[in-house]
Amino acid sequence: MKKALRERLLKKRNHIGPQEKKEKEAAIKKRLYASADFKRAKSILFYASFRSEVDTMACIAHALKLNKDVVLPKVESKKKMLRLFAIDNISAIETGYMGIPEPVMKKMSERKLDDIDIMIVPGAGFDKNGNRLGYGAGYYDRLLRQKAEGRGQRAAKKIAITPKPLLIALAFEEQIASKIPGEKHDVKMDRIITEKRTIDCRKMR
Repeated sequence: MKKALRERLLKKRNHIGPQEKKEKEAAIKKRLYASADFKRAKSILFYASFRSEVDTMACIAHALKLNKDVVLPKVESKKKMLRLFAIDNISAIETGYMGIPEPVMKKMSERKLDDIDIMIVPGAGFDKNGNRLGYGAGYYDRLLRQKAEGRGQRAAKKIAITPKPLLIALAFEEQIASKIPGEKHDVKMDRIITEKRTIDCRKMR
């Protein structure tokens, strides 16, 4: 079921024409930059956009201009995990795992998930409740579970739970499904920003 839905949503995303894609991305970026969450965030974890994903390279450049701490993931394939590295300029990004742009690790300093205020999360599709359909490799699922585990540990110790990082998905309307099948351990998005709206997923749940 997930595989068929992923294929259908990616097909719709891939069929967005170049000019229409630019216009949609401009609207998405405008919504993101205008949000109070983005304005007050000191540290943002972006994904480096690949293929037909919502372009994030301009967002990365904009955040760097604002002197925000910009962080990107790097795949560690042997451990099947993502490591997080801060960058100080766009030139610190190179082609990495499976052709996906990644930070140049040797030049950067590593960050932990707790250091991040906002995490921009990629995905094939989403629903209004914040359920996410990934690409099947599970890298982001494992990273997102670190947040859930951290919240569980803090709750058990009766330590104040921080909402950090805020999970925001940038997506085209074509990627919004009526329902994404999820499991109990899946971590949901807090916000979804499309070219037409900002969905507050926590209010929808």
